[in-house]
Amino acid sequence: MAVDAPYKLAGVMGWPVAHSRSPVIHNHWIAENGLRGAYVLLPVQPQNLEKALRSLPVLGFVGCNLTIPHKVEAVRLIDHIEPMASRIGAVNTIVVEADGSLTGRNTDAYGFIQSLRDAQLGWTAAAGPAVVVGAGGAARAIIVGLIDAGATEIRLTNRSGAKAQDMAQEFGWPVQAVAWDDRHDALGGAALLVNTTSQGMHGEAPLDLRLDSLPVQALVADIIYVPLETPLLAAARQRGYRTANGLGMLLNQARPAFEAWFGVAPILSVALSDRIQATF
Repeated sequence: MAVDAPYKLAGVMGWPVAHSRSPVIHNHWIAENGLRGAYVLLPVQPQNLEKALRSLPVLGFVGCNLTIPHKVEAVRLIDHIEPMASRIGAVNTIVVEADGSLTGRNTDAYGFIQSLRDAQLGWTAAAGPAVVVGAGGAARAIIVGLIDAGATEIRLTNRSGAKAQDMAQEFGWPVQAVAWDDRHDALGGAALLVNTTSQGMHGEAPLDLRLDSLPVQALVADIIYVPLETPLLAAARQRGYRTANGLGMLLNQARPAFEAWFGVAPILSVALSDRIQATF
């Protein structure tokens, strides 16, 4: 480690944020690459988001990740936004530029698609319809990722039907909104089911979704990683479905963010996996 190298700070901003394993990931990479720096938790309530973002360059941060509930709101609060993040309409990575301005990126779409490819060799978005549950910032990224990967039908369902309708209209083909009351039947013929809501997270109620109509060859994914196996994934596993938890997405979205801040492309190693597993 070069003692004269600049000390770089990064972190994850959200509310709540204590559950995040991002510090474990990034601090592992900082140590592994002999860098001077740290990645910390940044608990920020929604009403303080703009002040917190504007404090990043003042406090010496090179950037931060954003998580629930800040990804969409941050879009209007930053100086620059990259095309992918603009298209998604949500930001999960902030980069502090040399002049102190803030650039928003979104690495969630990449992270999600790569996590499915890692979980199932030969996975393809064109295998059949995808059902996406939820209509928040993460859902937006996943929908764009699926479209770019070749999905030809995406059924979007959300407890607030109006929000799903608005999102389907915004993205257009191949996204179509499905009424919440019809969510169980929407699984018929699907090749992929994705939960993007917080339902099933530690301390939250399980996702209310029956899997009876879902074909046995479908892949069931949940972007939650605390716990690693949500009630949805447990039910899917017991029925014989292939599953993918949120840890893969977390790891893969972190790689381009780390490289943007620290100038090093990190690797996903067994040592890192073991270190994260030890935190559960």
